[in-house]
Amino acid sequence: MFTVYGLNGRVFSGRLEGLRELGPVQAVARVRSVDPVRGDIADPTPGVVLAGPAPDTALAALGGAEPRPSDALAAYQQAQSLVGAASERRVLSLVEQLMSRRLHTVPLASTLAQGLALLSRAGVGQAPVVNVHGRLVGLLLRADLLPGPQQLEDSRAWLDWLSQPVADVMWSPVPAARPDTPIREVAQALLDLRLPGLPVVDEFGNMLGFLSRSDILRAVTREAPLDLWT
Repeated sequence: MFTVYGLNGRVFSGRLEGLRELGPVQAVARVRSVDPVRGDIADPTPGVVLAGPAPDTALAALGGAEPRPSDALAAYQQAQSLVGAASERRVLSLVEQLMSRRLHTVPLASTLAQGLALLSRAGVGQAPVVNVHGRLVGLLLRADLLPGPQQLEDSRAWLDWLSQPVADVMWSPVPAARPDTPIREVAQALLDLRLPGLPVVDEFGNMLGFLSRSDILRAVTREAPLDLWT
């Protein structure tokens, strides 16, 4: 389940399919270019070691002899024991299992300078923007706090830029996820809307946490088993 909040409160509550079709959300989704993935690996980057030992190294590990069936069986049994240990860990499939519960929020009355200082102190690239009642109204990204070339060339323009309210550059309206939303649906929403993460709120709109793309990628690499198809 997703909800969408703006300056006037909640404007949507529903499933991913409805979120995709919501005009106000699509309007704030900005296209960001990414570097193309290299298709050639014939000349790997210096210093990068490809996985897997060379054939001679593998033979040396076995005393220079050809692998025996018993060696393969032992390796298979060891792998199975590792899989069994991993399966005993909690399966991760919902937002509440991955989200960060350390809340870093930016008050709506903040200037860009204050918002930048808050993000820097927290060491995060984005944070929810909340009104005086603590309700979600937007999302502030560090990348959006950087001025254009003209402001960088003029110190007065730079100061004017930083004195603007965060409402001038924040994403609003902004989607939010519920704690029981499947991780797969959030990942799809982040791709569709090109957002770096989603605030997490309860059914009353109270802020509970934040789930970023980094949280999902960290789970993929460190928190097996991760079930995206529950």
